[in-house]
Amino acid sequence: MTRWILVHGDSDGVVCGALAYAFYGRGNVYFTHPAGLLEDLSVVKPGDSVFVGDIALSEPEAREVLEKLSLLAEKGEVVYVDHHPLPEGISKSDVPGTFVHALDASASELTYKLFQEKLPPEGERLALFGAIGNYLDQTPWVKRAMENWDKRCIYFEAGVLAQGLENSRRMHDFKRHVVKHLASWRLPSDVSELLVRALVETVNEEEMRLFVKQNVQRLAHVAYVVDPPGSVARAATYARAIAEKPVGVAVELRKKQAVMSLRSVDPAVDLNELLRKLAKEFGGTGGGHPNAAGARVPLEKFNLFLEVLDEEVGMRLAWKGGPGSRR
Repeated sequence: MTRWILVHGDSDGVVCGALAYAFYGRGNVYFTHPAGLLEDLSVVKPGDSVFVGDIALSEPEAREVLEKLSLLAEKGEVVYVDHHPLPEGISKSDVPGTFVHALDASASELTYKLFQEKLPPEGERLALFGAIGNYLDQTPWVKRAMENWDKRCIYFEAGVLAQGLENSRRMHDFKRHVVKHLASWRLPSDVSELLVRALVETVNEEEMRLFVKQNVQRLAHVAYVVDPPGSVARAATYARAIAEKPVGVAVELRKKQAVMSLRSVDPAVDLNELLRKLAKEFGGTGGGHPNAAGARVPLEKFNLFLEVLDEEVGMRLAWKGGPGSRR
C-alpha cells in the first residue's frame, strides 16, 4: 500500500502535511491546490491511502473529485481535512472517508485534533505555527494551547515558516524537506535556508507595500492594485488598508486571465458567497473564505468585473447583511 499526503503549499498546508507525516510515519508528499486536486489525485491508485489537507473543493470539479475519492475509499483509506466553505449543493456527508471540516479553525488545528492522541506535545506547538500562519490564532483551542508555550517564540517561528514558504512558492522538493523536518518536531528556524528566505521575503514585502501605496487605485468601495511585486494576498490587504476601502483586490494579469486575491474586514461582505456567483457570470471561478478569497476571470472582462464587484459590495454594505445579489 502506498500512502499519499496531498496538501496546500502555504504554512497551514505544510503543517497539515507534517502532522500527517508524523502520525503515519511515512508518505509521499504532494503540493496541490483546488483547481489541481482532481488531476493530482490521479497518482493515487485503488488500495492506496490518501490524506488531503487544506484544499478547498473547487466548485467546477467538486463532483468529479468526490467520485474519485469514493472509488479510492472502497479499497483504501481516505482522510480529508479542510476549513474552506463547501461548494453550493454539497454537504459534509457527501465527502467519502473521514472528513474533518470546520470554518472557524485552521486546517492545522483540525489535523492536530484528529491525530493528537498519537502525537507528542511538540505536535501542539507545530499546529500553532500553522494556525498563526493562516490568521486563525484567536480560536479557543489556540488560546488554551498558547498557554503551554512562550508566545514570543511561537510567533517568531510561525513567522519564519510563513515568510520562508512564501519565498519558496514552487520549490516543491524544498517544501517536502520542510515537511519532513517539521515532522521530526524540529523548529522552522533550524532550516537555515528557510530562515534566510524568510528574511528576504520580509524585505521584499516592505518593497511591495510601498509599491501598493504608490499604485493603488480606488473605486467607491473597492481598492485594487495591478501586478504587485509579491504576494497578491498580502497586497490585497495593503490595498484595502492604505486606501481605507471595505475591500482590497490585488491582481496578476496573465496572458488570458486575471488572477485575483481579495480581502475584506466587514462581515456584511461575504467574499466567498459573492465571488462564487459573480466570477461565474464572467466565465471564471471564485471563492474562499468570507473575508479572504480569490477569483479568476478572462482578462478582457477584468475591468467590467471590477465595476460590478464595486457595485455589489456597495449593495451589501447598504443592506448590512440583507438579501444577496440583485441577481
